[in-house]
Amino acid sequence: MYAFEIDRPNTLADAVKALGAEEAQALGGGQTLIPALKQRLASPARLVALSGVAEIKGICTGDDGALCIGGGTTHADVAAGAGAYPALAALAANIGDPAVRNRGTIGGSLANNDPSACYPAAVLGSGATVVTTNRQIAADDFFEGMFTTTLEDGEIITEVRFPVPEAASYQKFEQPASRFALVGVFVARFADGVRVAVTGASEEGVFRWSEAEAALSKDFAPAALEGLSLSGDGMISDLHGSGDYRAHLVAVMTRRAVAAAG
Repeated sequence: MYAFEIDRPNTLADAVKALGAEEAQALGGGQTLIPALKQRLASPARLVALSGVAEIKGICTGDDGALCIGGGTTHADVAAGAGAYPALAALAANIGDPAVRNRGTIGGSLANNDPSACYPAAVLGSGATVVTTNRQIAADDFFEGMFTTTLEDGEIITEVRFPVPEAASYQKFEQPASRFALVGVFVARFADGVRVAVTGASEEGVFRWSEAEAALSKDFAPAALEGLSLSGDGMISDLHGSGDYRAHLVAVMTRRAVAAAG
């Protein structure tokens, strides 16, 4: 670690103001940033802790029926409070371990956009909307690549709005030590079609599998995916598995997700 200043605002307005300082960086649950600081992979001069900002916490149902989750809501609270969207609640309940779930936040996870994180698959697979202090961003426009999003400096995720599908499931083949997704697939069926989002596999981060979406929109059954596959090119290849292995797992986990969603 190294010396830095820390602000602990209690309101969203104060948090935005604090982030306007030179070399300031937001601190959500700290599950990604704190390890990065310890390894000196990040070195902000000032941290702005968002844990005291009550305005960005909590879960409610919007007027349009969407499930609205505050950006500062922990994984544990999503698991306990997102009963209207069972697939999302189950996803949150299987992130990390109890310590991670009680500290980590949905907004922090999305802002970091780890290529193996679970929430990006849920957001993209649901066609959710990410609400910030400046604007509303459709899921298809939010993720820009590994550890990269459209968020601008000082912009805070205040809420994520999830349309609730007719059926959905998230299936994760996890790396047992970290419990990150070696491959995770979120499948959601809506009245106007199916969305399939994949995390953990691609060097570009979370992505939609359009061929599977087209097939499942015609017939929402595992058999509809027969003959469909992805190339291992551009997939993550490391000590846990090759690109070809991950490409194969995407098809396997997609079939499992469809079967579980029913």
